[in-house]
This record gives sequence, structure tokens and C-alpha cells, in this order.
Amino acid sequence: MTVVVVQFGGSNCDRDAVRALQHIGIDATRVWHEDGLNDSVENLDGIILPGGFSYGDYLRAGAMAAHSPIVNDIQAAAERGIPVLGVCNGAQVGCESGLTPGAFTTNDRARFQCETVHLRVENATTPWTEAYEAGTVIEIPIAHGEGRFEITENEYEMLKNDNQILFRYCDASGNITDDANPNGSRGNVAGITGSYDTVAVLMPHPERATLPELGRSTDGKGILQAFG
Repeated sequence: MTVVVVQFGGSNCDRDAVRALQHIGIDATRVWHEDGLNDSVENLDGIILPGGFSYGDYLRAGAMAAHSPIVNDIQAAAERGIPVLGVCNGAQVGCESGLTPGAFTTNDRARFQCETVHLRVENATTPWTEAYEAGTVIEIPIAHGEGRFEITENEYEMLKNDNQILFRYCDASGNITDDANPNGSRGNVAGITGSYDTVAVLMPHPERATLPELGRSTDGKGILQAFG
């Protein structure tokens, strides 16, 4: 089993993702985006689009990386049922490339937010959330300046009706409040799936909440276990 962590120019969480996956017993390797997937990886079992600042976030966060040729390989893999996870900048790439609906834009406070937040599990029937029960509150770090999830009203209703919302920002007791929303995301949304529940994007960093030696929550382990 091999999970590929795609490295773009400006990615800075690719090594973190590899180490977190290896810690939970999943083989992982980094692949430079220009190398593609077809010739460089055998036994492809999953893909992570990691956090960072691909192409310096020029134009919009994730917009330029979304046009990299490797994204065509990723879309084809997703259609074959290969799990794909976009984290932070990778979530922005996922939305920009059409893997998932909506968009991530500038935080409502117009500043970089770096803190640990609480998330409530909304749908526990996906590969990304089956380690939890619906309503469970977990702690995961965030680090972003363009993490506000936006989507049209009609698309938002479709997300809700189709159970595509994975996580919402909440307080420690699981209450969905404005104060618990670190970036102004619509409906406190922190993570969603695409047309396939094997494709997901989320703004918080599960790879930073996996290693116990970091001295913080290891709640992110359950998300990464989807690759196992």
C-alpha cells in the first residue's frame, strides 16, 4: 500500500503528512507534481494534497496548482475510487480543480489564524470519519489565511441534503456558534466530501494531530486511518 503526498512548489506540509502516515503504519512517499502519477508510483492506494503555499498563493490560493498536469491524474484516480484528501492548501487545490464544490477565500478577520480548534463530526459514515461517532468533538490545529469556506445557497443545501459535510467548527461542547468559527466559513463548515465520499477536503491539519510526541491532541489519526 502506498499513499502519495503530492509536492508542489511552495508545499510545506508534505513531510509532515508522510511522517504522520508512517507513524500509523501506512507507507507514504512524496511525488513532485511534474512527475505525475502513472509512471512514478506502483500500487497507488491514496493521495494527499498537502498544506503550504503552492505557487506562493498567486492569483488565489490553490488556483495555479489546480492547473498542474498531475491534477488530471488525481481526478482519474478519484474516479477509480482511490481515496484523495486535500488539507489546507490542498483543500484549496481540491476546490479550485473541481474535485469538491465551493471555494476557500480570505478569513473574515483578514488575518492568518494559527490555533487549535474544535470540530464536530457531522457524518460518521465516510472513510474519513468512520473512526468517530456522529457528534464527536475532536481537536485539530489550523493554520491559514484563506480558510473561509464559501458556496452558493443552492450548493450548500445540496451539501447538507447529501450528507457531504464532514466537520463543522464548534466549541468544546459541540455547539455550532459564530464564536467557534475561526474564519467565517459558511455554516461553520470545516471539511466536506466531493461527489464520491472517498474524496474529501478540510482546512484543519490532521497530520499535526497524529504524533503523540508533539504533546497535543492525536485526534487527527482517525482521519488519516481512511488510507489504511
